[in-house]
Amino acid sequence: MQRYIVTVIFLLSGLILGWIFRLVYAKFQLTSVEQKAARLNEEAIKEAEAKKKELLLETKDQLLKERQQQERETRERRSELQRLERRLLQKEENLERKQTELENGRKQLTNREEKLTFRETKLTAEEAKWLSELERIAGLSSEEAKQIIMETMVNDAKHDAQVIVNKIEQEAQLKADKLARDVIITSIQRIATDVSSEVTISSVSLPSDEMKGRIIGREGRNIRTLETLTGVDVIIDDTPEAVVISCFDPVRKEIAKVSLDRLIQDGRIHPARIEEVVQKVTKEISKTIIEEGEKVLFDLGVHNMSQESVKVLGRLYFRTSYGQNVLYHSKEVAILSGMIAAEIGADREIAKRGGLLHDIGKGIETESDANHAEMGAEMAKKLGEDPRVINAILSHHNDVEPSCIESVIVQIADAISASRPGARRETLNNYVKRLEDLERISESFTGVEKAYAIQAGRELRILVNYESVSDEKAKELAKEIAKRIEAEMRYPGRIKVTIIRETRVVEYAR
Repeated sequence: MQRYIVTVIFLLSGLILGWIFRLVYAKFQLTSVEQKAARLNEEAIKEAEAKKKELLLETKDQLLKERQQQERETRERRSELQRLERRLLQKEENLERKQTELENGRKQLTNREEKLTFRETKLTAEEAKWLSELERIAGLSSEEAKQIIMETMVNDAKHDAQVIVNKIEQEAQLKADKLARDVIITSIQRIATDVSSEVTISSVSLPSDEMKGRIIGREGRNIRTLETLTGVDVIIDDTPEAVVISCFDPVRKEIAKVSLDRLIQDGRIHPARIEEVVQKVTKEISKTIIEEGEKVLFDLGVHNMSQESVKVLGRLYFRTSYGQNVLYHSKEVAILSGMIAAEIGADREIAKRGGLLHDIGKGIETESDANHAEMGAEMAKKLGEDPRVINAILSHHNDVEPSCIESVIVQIADAISASRPGARRETLNNYVKRLEDLERISESFTGVEKAYAIQAGRELRILVNYESVSDEKAKELAKEIAKRIEAEMRYPGRIKVTIIRETRVVEYAR
């Protein structure tokens, strides 16, 4: 029991001593923390005072600098004001001096005006005196004399002006003719387009006459199928080893010709095969149309052309006019128009575009009875082409008057392309008929003895009776014949009319 009590007392003593030790240690720690806090507080105060002093010093330096800057600016402004003040004083002095000079000049002018007024009054009296004396001597009043002098001067001026105008017109005409020849010759020499004179072939060669029966088919079913699908007339006559394809549409004619060629080569000719070949050839021809149209646009450098215009241009590849391929002709006209426009300073792009599209109406599929110029202009208008291009299309055959220089250029280029040697061909019958019509029209005039169409119909030489046709009448006769030819005939280029009037005296020595 005693041992248990001693142990308890010992434990209680240890607990009390531990608590006392912790209390002392805590007081020690608290004192240490307070001392540390006091020390940190003192250091913070000292650091704050140091920063405060630094800020004060910086503020003083900044204030000092600003004060110095203000003082410097003030001195400069003061100097500037002083300079302005001196300049103002000088200007005032100059103004005062000029004002004094002006007043002196005004006084002098007043004196001179008074003297001139006196002299003018005196001269007026003298003039009236001499004028009365002149009227008495001449027997004319001053108004009548003035009128006579004015009329004389006006007549002299009109005469001199007319002489100058005539001289200028002659010089201008000579220069204009020379310049026009130079421009056209230069354009013709520069163009590198080949002479392409193609005729659409409307006949298909056959390996033998037996093929005609196979083309016709049983009860004519093959030929009817081909004509229905292509829209052409296939003419099978007595011509040996050949059939003729007739159609106003050159594209359909080409489709029918190529299809028939392939059917003959293949040997299988029946309605199903004909339909298959025609569909395939139609797609190929449509592709060729687009390719030819795009090729021409690329060669000419013409842009912003609608797909419809490209297609219509491509159709011209299969069309000919007097044996001349219309697409190549349009391309050549565009090149010539661009060259001429560049030479004379006109709008080159408009002229080139008008030249390319001038015959585009020939490629339009329509049932209209309008001519190709009207149809082409209508299409160009719908596609938003420039008004100058539309006018060039309308006026290239003088259906309307040209409204711009580009339209005139397209007319010239069209004539050059159509009339140059080898560009166009015509059948022998048409050629002979044209020559006969030229001679017939010439011989229908009174006083014409004989007419000869020479140089392939490009010149007409007319022999007239020298007794009934004078020199003056010969000039009038040539104009009348030329007008009659223009009104009644169609021809490429121009025709030269030459009147020959001569006197022949024949005598025989016996």
